[in-house]
Amino acid sequence: MNREQMIAQIAHRNTPWDIVVIGGGATGMGVAVDAATRGFDVLLLEAKDFAKGTSSRSTKLVHGGVRYLEQGNVSLVMEALKERGLLRQNAPHLVRDLAFIVPNFSWWEAPFYGIGLKLYDMLAGKYGFGKSRVLSADETLERLPTLQTEGLRGGVIYYDGQFDDARLLIHLAATAADHGAALVNYMPVTSLLKDEEGYINGVVARDDESRSEHTIQARVVINATGIFTDHIRQMADPESTAMVEPSQGIHLVFEQSFLESDTAIMVPHTSDGRVMFAIPWHDHTLVGTTDTPIEEPSYEPRPFEQEIQFILDTAALYLSRPPKRSDVLSVYVGIRPLVKSGGPASKTSSLSRDHTIHVDNSGLLTITGGKWTTYRHMAEDCVDHAITLGRLREEPCVTKTLKIHGYRKHTEDLGSLWVYGSDADAIRDIAARNPELGTPLHSALPYIGGEIVWATRQEMARTVEDALARRTRALFLDARAASEMALPAARIMAEELHYGEDWIQQQAAEFRKLASQYSLR
Repeated sequence: MNREQMIAQIAHRNTPWDIVVIGGGATGMGVAVDAATRGFDVLLLEAKDFAKGTSSRSTKLVHGGVRYLEQGNVSLVMEALKERGLLRQNAPHLVRDLAFIVPNFSWWEAPFYGIGLKLYDMLAGKYGFGKSRVLSADETLERLPTLQTEGLRGGVIYYDGQFDDARLLIHLAATAADHGAALVNYMPVTSLLKDEEGYINGVVARDDESRSEHTIQARVVINATGIFTDHIRQMADPESTAMVEPSQGIHLVFEQSFLESDTAIMVPHTSDGRVMFAIPWHDHTLVGTTDTPIEEPSYEPRPFEQEIQFILDTAALYLSRPPKRSDVLSVYVGIRPLVKSGGPASKTSSLSRDHTIHVDNSGLLTITGGKWTTYRHMAEDCVDHAITLGRLREEPCVTKTLKIHGYRKHTEDLGSLWVYGSDADAIRDIAARNPELGTPLHSALPYIGGEIVWATRQEMARTVEDALARRTRALFLDARAASEMALPAARIMAEELHYGEDWIQQQAAEFRKLASQYSLR
């Protein structure tokens, strides 16, 4: 993917695009993939970087959602379980099976959760990842050696999926590009175009790098901006009422030693009514999440002190080594675009995780809500609506069996480059030609200079933040180490992008400032 080439496609086009997608997160990118693979002319515009918002800040799970089963939302669970299976089938280089244990400290928990998880297995059907079963206390500790032992009666094991959210998003972008879509980051939509009858027929967008403005015609405009959904809807109709009720969740990242296992812990009930997970992820331990209603969405939300303490306190109940603030390597915050209910809700954890499609009087098609796991089905539904709305030719969806860019069944031999799938070979070639690019940029993390080169050349990384937060996950794993990687990463990127020393120093300084927000130290 090359940004200059994508911009050129916009500048040289003199006919309307079939579909313009606003928003470069999971939902928008899924729509771009679906529409491009049906043969439509597709342009996706992202105001910041791809996956800058919620789509890089999830709990890293591809799952059916055990808690939705308890809420009685069986249809959502079945849909998510099916999509979980399709995602593992189509992106085996990015989706992995993960065993979870629900630890039991009361006599009733084993039969209660055991029955519920058997139902979970049954609903998965042919898309199952493994069968759940009840474990003894010894079997539980064998799998989770750092689990709190006092009062432990045993556990129930079940299986779900895990992924790297931002990496999947970038591979979806590459998939869309492979099928002819144009995608541009750092190009916010500033206004919507309307014809004489008041129907939307395009957008005006600004390239934040060149400061040039582009007037873009489209048969259908899709608003897939997640937590910023209502901002785009108000461009179409300033009187529109809000659809989204934002809620933020935080995650704390620790050293691998806090879990020391390839099995995750799932706590089905916490004091705020949410599920809590402790998960092995990229050789670290990820613990979360919270559910806190907020007034306004933002690109860099801050954790509330009570959220941090809540996770530390809850984790201390289950881990034999209670984590402390000083143990936190990184804290990241994501905002969920929850769809408002018909009446007042007592708490955001009770709001729907189903997706919603809305077409307003001006013809703006909005899709919001949902969850990462169901992105493909959401996109299919959205493009079906777009075909009707834009009077586009009928074309069938092909994404149920579409291999995601980088598809590779076995990645064990790729080491830390496994998330690149078949692209890992090209990164190894870069490092082989220049051995300095083959060594880690920091001793605490595995990321090498070759990955920064690849991110800049092939994945449209434009800033140090793009490279260290989303193309690699350094910022999310260890904020201090990532901060120390900023200057060498900036030098590598500057050589690729033909920038000078001023840009290098500015980028390093901006990233260090950002990294300080992810650190509790």
